Amino acid sequence: MSLDKKTYQGFADLLYDRCGIALGDQKEALVSARIGKRLRTLGMTTFKEYLDLIKSPGPDAEKEFTEFMNVMTTNTTHFFREIDHFNFMAEAVQQMVAEGRTKIRIWCAASSSGEEPYTLAMTFLENSQGFRGDCKILATDIDYNILAMARAGEYSEAKMKDVPQQLRTKYFTSTGMGKDRMYKANSTLAGMISFNRLNLAKPPFPMKGPFDLIFCRNVMIYFDNIVRKNLLAEFERLLRPGGYLMVGHSESMAGGLCNLPSAGKPSIYVKPGK
Repeated sequence: MSLDKKTYQGFADLLYDRCGIALGDQKEALVSARIGKRLRTLGMTTFKEYLDLIKSPGPDAEKEFTEFMNVMTTNTTHFFREIDHFNFMAEAVQQMVAEGRTKIRIWCAASSSGEEPYTLAMTFLENSQGFRGDCKILATDIDYNILAMARAGEYSEAKMKDVPQQLRTKYFTSTGMGKDRMYKANSTLAGMISFNRLNLAKPPFPMKGPFDLIFCRNVMIYFDNIVRKNLLAEFERLLRPGGYLMVGHSESMAGGLCNLPSAGKPSIYVKPGK
């Protein structure tokens, strides 16, 4: 099977129109390799046949588009990834509690399989002694399948390697032994988090906010500057004055994309005011 330029452009246009993900030029080999397995699974013989399927209306096409989107992106994540952000969050939460805040709202904008929102919940709980209010975490992703995994909150021993033992004991229940051991987030964590589907490429969003903390990490690498700028403007709208935005360490906000000033730490931005 060979992928011609016209069909490749069809894949690229569809991915951009639906998800804001920019493939760029000369990615034919990448697309061919990643989609080839789906063609073999479905018994298809041409890329054009597959493109026609995911462009067609109906639930079967929508389900397969999700598979297409998944193979074209990665859901790499782990607990306490880019730990500097969680250290900063710990200090911010302590400050909010000291100020007597009674309502704290956090948004994990790309929750993937759930490790990040559960890390946010643990970080909050471990740094909010004396808090007498209400904290809720909104976790969103575009992928229904990955959201189902996140809601389940079940992780293997290997995936829990970055979670300290005392936090595993405190916030997870475990079953099985050795390599077969599984951990499930307990009700204390799960009760703080709401999981919802959201396409970050299609603002404005239905949430009213304001959010005290927004984590949107390692997602904007897939977007072009037009989509990034619109998304960042929406983050600015939804942040409360004095709230913080965390982006991935590899995601540059240079070139006038972001109106938010730096919070003095790499990849952390603050909305002016109080």
